[in-house]
Amino acid sequence: MIDVLRFEDHEVAAILAHEVQRQKTTLNMIASENSAPLAIMAAESSLFSNKAAEGYPGRRFHAGCQYTDAIETLAIQRAKDLFQAEHANVQPHSGVNANMAVYFAMLKVGDPILSMKLDHGGHISHGAAMSLTGHCYQFTHYGVHRETELIDYEEARSLAKAHHPKMIVGGASSYPRLIDFAALREITDEVGAYLLIDMAHIAGLVAAGIIPSPVPYADFVTFTTYKTLMGGRGGMILCKKAYASKIDRAIFPGTQGTPAIQSIAAKAVCFQRAMSPEFRQIQAQIVANAKRFAQALGNAGYRLVTGGTDNHLILIDLRGTGLKGNSAEALLEKIGILTNKNVVPYDPESPMVTSGLRFGTPALTTRGLKEPEMDRIAAIVHQAFSQPDNDDLLRRLQAEVQDLCQAFPLYQELDATS
Repeated sequence: MIDVLRFEDHEVAAILAHEVQRQKTTLNMIASENSAPLAIMAAESSLFSNKAAEGYPGRRFHAGCQYTDAIETLAIQRAKDLFQAEHANVQPHSGVNANMAVYFAMLKVGDPILSMKLDHGGHISHGAAMSLTGHCYQFTHYGVHRETELIDYEEARSLAKAHHPKMIVGGASSYPRLIDFAALREITDEVGAYLLIDMAHIAGLVAAGIIPSPVPYADFVTFTTYKTLMGGRGGMILCKKAYASKIDRAIFPGTQGTPAIQSIAAKAVCFQRAMSPEFRQIQAQIVANAKRFAQALGNAGYRLVTGGTDNHLILIDLRGTGLKGNSAEALLEKIGILTNKNVVPYDPESPMVTSGLRFGTPALTTRGLKEPEMDRIAAIVHQAFSQPDNDDLLRRLQAEVQDLCQAFPLYQELDATS
């Protein structure tokens, strides 16, 4: 693929080559990222990218859609089978698009919604002030207990009874524990609202049965396909059959035009892979690796938000270490470990500085690393944090990271043919 680009556009080819090298020579611990298999990338770069196909299978506004209909129908059926859902819409371009479509389908602009606070682990599309969602709807936010840092379901219940939301949103982007979907359903029923669960981060774990599924409890479930699910870029909506037509109309023509058929093809491949024993093993290892990494950091003296993890991510509080989230992120990137600065509950720092650092194990697990490597990486992180100004030490740690990258190549298939 790069060879074709070199002939056509050497500047883009050079940038892409640098990106390939960057990914191969770094350990990716960004919780919202993963490495898609080559089969999924092949689908995403297929000739389906040439096809305009507004509408849905059997109801298109363009000719020549017989194979487009076939691939979308296949993706829908596989999604329904995988998640035991009544209806699936595979067209959303992103998770934010999926969330916006659910709001648009079921609510009126200005309606009240209850969701989790962004700075307690929620997501920007759950009504953050800087998001379009926060401008269009009246959001109230529940959070976590100051002492335990676990979701305060009683606060959520009290806020629901006080504000009478039309919809309650569950799901998070930096919450390392399981969410009690049954509790949210109970609160939702008490106030006569809809329940939307955004499982973007945990969709792969849910698909594999490693953690509980929100599908039996929620009216709507949204997610992205490129995180733990190991698919290509894109969003998804699952819902009860009763809401299917409203959801479909909210995507097209409501909030999107032509769907990215190449991405839908990649989703179909993704869902098929997610039904395999190999996928389930990877998802189980993601959680095992997260628990081991959390334990190793805890043993080294770092404070884990909520005291540990039940899923794929770990959030640490750096207060007392002399580091802020942004400086810790930059320090680790210098030696080849990628993470992201992240606010912790009740954080006094700004979102661009933060007191926390978020780690994730999906991309490392996809690459083949297991518990012994988690111990080794935690030790590297601790050494870097302990002596951030020791350039000789940092060079040695960078070399150790490169040893791990070479021992666990990003794409063995590519390395074998390069």
